[in-house]
Amino acid sequence: MRKLSLFLLLLFILANASAQKATDYRKQQNYKDWVHIAPKFDDDFFKTEEAQRIGDNVLLYQQTTGGWPKNIYMPAELTEQEYNAALKAKENTNQSTIDNNATTTEIEYLSRLYLATQKEKYKEGVLNGIQYLLKSQYENGGWPQFYPRPKGYYVQITYNDNAMVRVMNQLRNIYEKKAPYTFLPDNICEQARNAFNKGIECILKTQVRQNGELTVWCAQHDRVTLEPCKARAYELPSLSGQESDNIVLLLMSLPHPSADVVKSIEGAIKWFQKSAIKGIQKEYFTNSDGKKDYRMVPCEDCPTLWARFYELETNLPFFCDRDGIKKYDISEIGHERRNGYSWYNKDGSKVLKRYEKWKKEQNK
Repeated sequence: MRKLSLFLLLLFILANASAQKATDYRKQQNYKDWVHIAPKFDDDFFKTEEAQRIGDNVLLYQQTTGGWPKNIYMPAELTEQEYNAALKAKENTNQSTIDNNATTTEIEYLSRLYLATQKEKYKEGVLNGIQYLLKSQYENGGWPQFYPRPKGYYVQITYNDNAMVRVMNQLRNIYEKKAPYTFLPDNICEQARNAFNKGIECILKTQVRQNGELTVWCAQHDRVTLEPCKARAYELPSLSGQESDNIVLLLMSLPHPSADVVKSIEGAIKWFQKSAIKGIQKEYFTNSDGKKDYRMVPCEDCPTLWARFYELETNLPFFCDRDGIKKYDISEIGHERRNGYSWYNKDGSKVLKRYEKWKKEQNK
């Protein structure tokens, strides 16, 4: 069974590798491989020595804050130099983050490893990780992208890339004692419940009104004023057609929604309905420089789209290059940002579909 589990691990890690080229999974790989494969390991894998070797790497990279830095490929075998660098970096607390699935992924991995091994060091790592999530929450209920980083857009309340919602979903699994969090003491579960509830309050308080009507959310909100705010140069204050979808799905997952939660959902759904973009799709081509590119072209019977950013005042979709200047056509920004960022998405359809079911449930 252990050999089978290890074989499955190798298949996960090598899935994206070329069939003609052998890859040693213990060498450094793209960090995304770690956050994608870690949740897919089966329970038997965590009984292997290999799982513990990786778990020890996870503990090595855990910072003194209890959180983890992002973009680390945990399964890699480390040279002495890499090991010493990771050991030294434990004190670099500015790198602790919930961005790019960091910290939540490691908490889940160590929880599963503890259940399989009953080794206290893994349980301690989990508890320290959870305390990091609890300490990093603002009094208003929001979470910053990095903590305790003192300045920059990292300190703002971060919905971007599902950061805050992912933390809240994990905290809910913790206080409901869903696997693999069945071993956690009641006081930790109660703290997780309180933090989750404060997160819901923050979501309700940060929902943007447009002409007096509830709409959706910005990717970042000011940690003090709660107003939409800027992050990177091309991420201007806006209504987000991408980050808002998982927020609404989270609200619709609440078993007994309050009147305020219901109003929030209804307002967001109206926004998704009116902000849908129909009749266009991507068409890929090779540009004059020989690079892969795309343009938006008319289409029939194609999936509904939503833009990533809509203006706060006009609700017009806009796009932005690294110069921070708004454009209203995707063709007006440069190749690098057009192809290096997600400007359109289809996830609003998932929200509207779930809403139909949710509405029937509420009517009952």
